[in-house]
Amino acid sequence: MIEVGVFHNGASELPVIESADGKLVLTDGSLKDVHESCQRTVLNQVRQGILADRLGYDYWFQTEHHFQVEGAEFSPNPLLSEMAIATNTRRIRLGQAANIITWHNPLRFAEQVAMLDIISGGRVECGIGRGYQPRENETFGKPFGSTIQDQERNRVAFQEAYDIIIKAWTQPSFSHLGEFFSIPPSYTKWNHDQTIAFFSRDKVERNVEDILKLGAPDMYAAGNRVQATTTTLREISVFPQPLQKPYPQLWEPLTSPRSIRWAAERGLNGYFVAEPNPQLREKIDLYYETAEKCGWPDRLNRGSFKHGWDCEKRRGIVTARYTHLLLPGQDRDRELERFKRALELQWDYYGPFGFAALITGDPDIRVTGDMLIDQEVAIFGTPDEVGEKILRIKDVCGYEDFMFHSWFEKGGFTGDEVETQMQYFAEEVLPGLRSACGGSPERSTADVPSFDDVRA
Repeated sequence: MIEVGVFHNGASELPVIESADGKLVLTDGSLKDVHESCQRTVLNQVRQGILADRLGYDYWFQTEHHFQVEGAEFSPNPLLSEMAIATNTRRIRLGQAANIITWHNPLRFAEQVAMLDIISGGRVECGIGRGYQPRENETFGKPFGSTIQDQERNRVAFQEAYDIIIKAWTQPSFSHLGEFFSIPPSYTKWNHDQTIAFFSRDKVERNVEDILKLGAPDMYAAGNRVQATTTTLREISVFPQPLQKPYPQLWEPLTSPRSIRWAAERGLNGYFVAEPNPQLREKIDLYYETAEKCGWPDRLNRGSFKHGWDCEKRRGIVTARYTHLLLPGQDRDRELERFKRALELQWDYYGPFGFAALITGDPDIRVTGDMLIDQEVAIFGTPDEVGEKILRIKDVCGYEDFMFHSWFEKGGFTGDEVETQMQYFAEEVLPGLRSACGGSPERSTADVPSFDDVRA
């Protein structure tokens, strides 16, 4: 069995040019041009997410990235984009690779994911990550204790945010005391008659003493009765909780062995993009060895799952690959050159962060489009050529069921060109993949709320 999705990172559609010294590829345009291009990208992401559903793709995944003038990526709020997609679709599952939870208040994040899960009819695949770019991490993460300048501090902030999100989704009410968050703050005064009356009833899962530390009026305080008191709040409830129980499947983009083990130990699915096939095989094996050693952690306690991917349980590892099809009538050499320059636009951005080592073995060696194509991280060709290379991932990596995501959007390509690629792949490649893998699971229609019925 196979499931196929679309990965969208929001590369700029502005023309791709070389830098003045010829050493880099970048987008051509002013800041004004970049602002206008990003506005178009917001609309393209929603439009293409809806199109992916109509073309029969199983998953739609976006990233979270900010402040992107260079043109490699742009996706400031995948949950908001996917809310628009959710209201116009019924089948496709909506994921993120990933929401960077070290940049968010975890309670606000838990609420927003739950809202998307409810409005989509339970189609959320929730991706979480730590972040790695200082321009984003230091700007957004500072209020929540996260900094990428200190990897250990960042990991602790990530773990604490993760713990809070799980509590918010699964517990009727809760408290949390950690290094970065105190929920609710110990000084939160709350002498409210309605709260006391609500938790005094037998049918409620908590009693008054669980929720409140009752005290006398505060002789030093003025103001209303809720605040002029020594009664303080002990626990809070977070509303809404997700439609999927106990919570949506969690995902994490993975690279290092430490992160792979962390995800496997907690039942998170793994997302890989840049690893060549032999490296990907090693990392899938590590994930499964860890999961087996830990007793197959899973949010639904379903036991072991198939190696690579399990379509029925939607558990395991997905890989995404840059994908570009040669359309009928196109000049192969010209189109290949466009594809390679688009790849280099992105890798001239990613490389300095250390990711070049995944491709070259040396973080200081520039990644070229030829390298990415040679290692089949980027796939180019006719439908038959593309299908063959995708199935080679399945064989080399030992997938039982298979989960594959195509990365169609690339720097310098317009939204119309991306949508043409999506449609041609769905018509000319997807049927062959499904036939070779024994088909795909039946795609059920989600019970998306009818807002006319809600109002009625």
